[in-house]
Amino acid sequence: MSSTVQVAQLAIAERMSTISVSSTMKVAADADKMRREGIDVVDFGAGEPDFPTPDNIKQAAYDAIKNNFTKYTPAGGTQELKAAICERHKADYGTNYTPAETVISVGGKHVIFNAMQAVINPGDEVIIPVPYWVTYKDVVNFAYGKCVFVETEETNGFRLTAEMIEKAITPKTKMVIVNSPSNPSGAVLPNDEFIKIFELTSSRGIWLLTDECYCRFLYDSEPFSIAAQPGAKDSVIVAGSLSKTYAMTGWRIGFALAPVAVVNAMMKLQSHSTSNPTSIAQKAAVEAVRGPQEGVGVMLEEYRKRRDFVIDRVRQIPGVTLQVPQGAFYVYPDISVAFGKGGINNTMQFCEKLLAEAHVAAVPGEAFGTDKHIRISYATSMHELERGLDRLHKFITGLA
Repeated sequence: MSSTVQVAQLAIAERMSTISVSSTMKVAADADKMRREGIDVVDFGAGEPDFPTPDNIKQAAYDAIKNNFTKYTPAGGTQELKAAICERHKADYGTNYTPAETVISVGGKHVIFNAMQAVINPGDEVIIPVPYWVTYKDVVNFAYGKCVFVETEETNGFRLTAEMIEKAITPKTKMVIVNSPSNPSGAVLPNDEFIKIFELTSSRGIWLLTDECYCRFLYDSEPFSIAAQPGAKDSVIVAGSLSKTYAMTGWRIGFALAPVAVVNAMMKLQSHSTSNPTSIAQKAAVEAVRGPQEGVGVMLEEYRKRRDFVIDRVRQIPGVTLQVPQGAFYVYPDISVAFGKGGINNTMQFCEKLLAEAHVAAVPGEAFGTDKHIRISYATSMHELERGLDRLHKFITGLA
């Protein structure tokens, strides 16, 4: 056998070229590498709460281990957790889902990946507002769908409208993704506009995937789910996660609420990939959604204080502008004032130089589909925010 044939047989599958390395994960890895080398890094890249998982949730996991709840569960999650998720979602948002319309997955990202594989055929178009969470583009590409990006306006707080979506709809449109509150911008879609989007997609026979990862972290409005609208259960797919709400990022529990056919398709795929979510984490998740909820409010108020501090501090940097985030725990400032200085011409170069010289980790806007912004997470201590923003200020003003 010739060496050419051998190389061809050992080549990586072509489908892997449709996805990229997660920019947020790369930033985290680069910052961690520098820390292990003894460098003092301030990390604004991490998209996870700095709060510990509440003690009652951890105790539920200890009890699960003690009681030998350490075996396989059904691939789509335990009946107990499915019922608990339905109860929590009804209490928070007024929905009326059943366990048959619920699947438990290994985190919210897994939910979105499985949902995309379940409903998107090659060539189907998926409308994605910009800026977008990094994974949306890649999971659509991996399903051989086509991303159709809808640009939002920074001057309007990056808010999406039904009119924007309607202009992007074609006969090939299969799904619209809405993430409110948004990662990375913190924008929150007004309820009336969200309803208009749902009325538009449902009337056109288009799936509406609502990513509710940050839905409990709203600063100026009450929690809202489009899935509570009459008739929404027929065409809405809810992607939910316990990671941010209960400071359970490492536990890897997410959930989908969707029509039974979609749920069954997702479970079929899951049964041949990850199988069930971790049994112990599922017991902890039951306690999270059925137990005391006061901790969510405590985190929200702390995030509010940090948000206000960050907004004030960033606006003191000459030439840097930003919109006030209405939810989540990120700010998304425009740092294009730095372009043309110090060899910086884009946000990727900005973030690389910021990390190398100022030892501050942030995520470049290119990862989210924009070319002038960086994402700063304020899910870290006030001390770290002060240190990091001082460094950012000095870095930008020191560019020549």
